[in-house]
This record gives sequence, structure tokens and C-alpha cells, in this order.
Amino acid sequence: MDQNPNDSEARAAALEAGRLLFARPWEFVTSVARYDQLVPPAGVEVAFAGRSNVGKSSLINAVTGRNGLARTSNTPGRTQLLNFFSTADFGGAEPITIVDMPGYGYAEAPKKTVDAWTNLIFDYLRGRPNLRRVFVLVDARHGLKGNDLAALKALDTAAVTYQIVLTKADKVKPPALEKLVSQTIEAIGRRPAAFPQIIATSSEKGTGLDEVRATIAEIGGFRLPSIA
Repeated sequence: MDQNPNDSEARAAALEAGRLLFARPWEFVTSVARYDQLVPPAGVEVAFAGRSNVGKSSLINAVTGRNGLARTSNTPGRTQLLNFFSTADFGGAEPITIVDMPGYGYAEAPKKTVDAWTNLIFDYLRGRPNLRRVFVLVDARHGLKGNDLAALKALDTAAVTYQIVLTKADKVKPPALEKLVSQTIEAIGRRPAAFPQIIATSSEKGTGLDEVRATIAEIGGFRLPSIA
């Protein structure tokens, strides 16, 4: 079947909008350890969630083109706060903020600390009115695990739209990756808050980064400048 030229043009425009958005300088804004430390909602926020050590910080660094923007570590559970990143250069548009969330699941930290992170995450998800989407990162080598499904259930309950982003896709052979994408689509098919499109990424190889950028630009209402 021939591709609709209008679809091709819309896709090209979305990818270019994403490129332009993330060609701007992105900076660290703040970190918070408690819900009452959050700054007042402004503009649009998207959050990155996932199991500990799934590659959230690495993906944020790759998408923004800033290697040291989000702290990365080989130690699971290193991200212990809600970390906010944004760009001040919006040309009059509303700001778009990326939130790096503490990893769920295994973490090298006391249970009391992990419980505090968990409470912070759920308070943020339930109470942030400008949170438009949560990107739930899933390691492509392992697929959805029990704690991922628990997180999806919590997002469904909170009525927060979420989208699955597969990380480390370069570590999986193409046939296995295609099968995993199909299995994941089937697994989220009846979940009320799930966005149906899956994005496969590799922070190391650059795979899928343009799709993530375009998606964030679309969520934030960032458009190409009009030509007079």
C-alpha cells in the first residue's frame, strides 16, 4: 500500500519540530525529595520512569544531547529524587519540562529510603495537573516484568497517560525486538491509560531518539515556525 503523502509530510514536520526543540540548550532546574518542595506547575511536564538501572538518565542525556545533564550510574537506585530539566529558550511558547524519576524495583538503599521514594513518585503522579505523559522505560533484553506491570497498574489508577519506551534495543537482534514490540502492544492493549505506540531506543547507538524528541514536541505543542 502506498503511503499517504500527507502522512509523510506530517511525520517529517514532527521530526523536524523535535529536532529544533532539542537543539535548544537544556538545563537542570531543580531536584525535590518531598512533594511539598515541588515548584508550582507551569507549562507541560513529561516524566521518565522505569526499573532501577533501566537507563533513564542515559536516555535523557541522549535525547537532550547533554552527556552530563542527568547523572548516570551503574549502581541501581542512584536517582533518589525527582530531577527536573527544561530549556529557557522557547521563543514565547510554554515551557516543556522533563522529569527524571527514581527507579522502582531493586535499589541499593534501605527500605525506609525506598519507601520514601515510592511515596514521592505516587504523590507526584496523582497530584501534578500539568503532567501530560509518563514514558515507562523497559529494558528490551527482558521485557515487561512484575514491577513494571505494578507501575502500569498504578498509572492506570492515577489516570496518567503513559507510553512504553524500550531501552538498550541495540542489545537485541531485530527479529527478537520485533516480537517483543508485538508482545508489549498486546500486553497494554486493554490498559486504560496506555498510549498504543511503542518506541524502541538505544542511547548508545542513537536509535529512536528522533521519535522520542518528536513525541515530546507534539505533547508540548511545540510547532515549526511559520513562514510568512
